[in-house]
Amino acid sequence: MKATSEFVKNLKDVFTLFGAIEAKRMFGGYGIYHDGLMFALVADDVLYLKADDSTSGAFVELGLQQFEYEKNGKLMRMSYYAAAEEIFDDLEQAREWAAQAYGAALRARKPN
Repeated sequence: MKATSEFVKNLKDVFTLFGAIEAKRMFGGYGIYHDGLMFALVADDVLYLKADDSTSGAFVELGLQQFEYEKNGKLMRMSYYAAAEEIFDDLEQAREWAAQAYGAALRARKPN
């Protein structure tokens, strides 16, 4: 990972039980990839994990914020939610949340 923030560099340690990750700069933040598939993003040193209909309820239940940005004066929401704070202290929790996010990313991938 080249020219990355300390927060992003630390994610390699956070997700060590999940597996290798790669960060790529995008739109002022970073896309976080596993096996070539983006399962998370970082904006302003906040980690957001991919969610879908199967997993978004867990984020909502914990009161975690959905990633949003403004485009042409409109608020746009993406299918990513802020990660629970406990994943930064509990590698097993980090693995579980990452696996769920990766599963959502796999389900969202368009068939070839």
